Amino acid sequence: MSAGCITLAATLARIHGAQHANAAPARLLAVSKTQPAAVLRELAACGQRAFGENYVQEALDKQRQLADLDLEWHLIGPLQSNKCRDVARHFDWLESLDRAKLVPLLGAARQPERPPLNVLIQVNIDDEASKSGCAPDHIEELARRVTATPGLALRGLMAIPAPHPDVARRAEAFRRMHALFETLRGRHPGADTLSMGMSEDFELAIACGATEVRVGSALFGPRR
Repeated sequence: MSAGCITLAATLARIHGAQHANAAPARLLAVSKTQPAAVLRELAACGQRAFGENYVQEALDKQRQLADLDLEWHLIGPLQSNKCRDVARHFDWLESLDRAKLVPLLGAARQPERPPLNVLIQVNIDDEASKSGCAPDHIEELARRVTATPGLALRGLMAIPAPHPDVARRAEAFRRMHALFETLRGRHPGADTLSMGMSEDFELAIACGATEVRVGSALFGPRR
């Protein structure tokens, strides 16, 4: 078994261990920013299919190199309007929708023969000036716009809470996100994904209701 497979198996075991007994295991999104295509290929050979990228051009380069594999591509970084066409045409998920003007651009560019682009609304849950994401009270407006746009499918919410050293404060942000997700799901039953938690806190996020965790350094080692 390769080192990548061992690390993947260990991460999946931690995810399963953090899950409530009556809940489905949270999904693992491998955050592959800065990783070469060969590393993604190795992890794909171990069974990992979903990869998250922060930068559109870097992701497109990897997609070309890995076109022979059946992979699922998520954009998790901020999206500029001039990249909407590339994202709509070459990604399966957008996890970082944060403003209304992107919605019609994405919908117009999605090819009608493809399944809808899965969309998560990014929420700036701790109101950090340095973070992307909409305010919590803007979620419903964005949700209505996505659901009204052909070619897009509203799937849920994403957040990157502030990395407070106090675990209780981090957990409180995760719980607030879960409450927002439950409200969204009550109004839009197709919403089934709450993406929160990264390498340093994904077990806490799962305990607070995350259905997807975005893990990079725990899989690939510290960023170089």
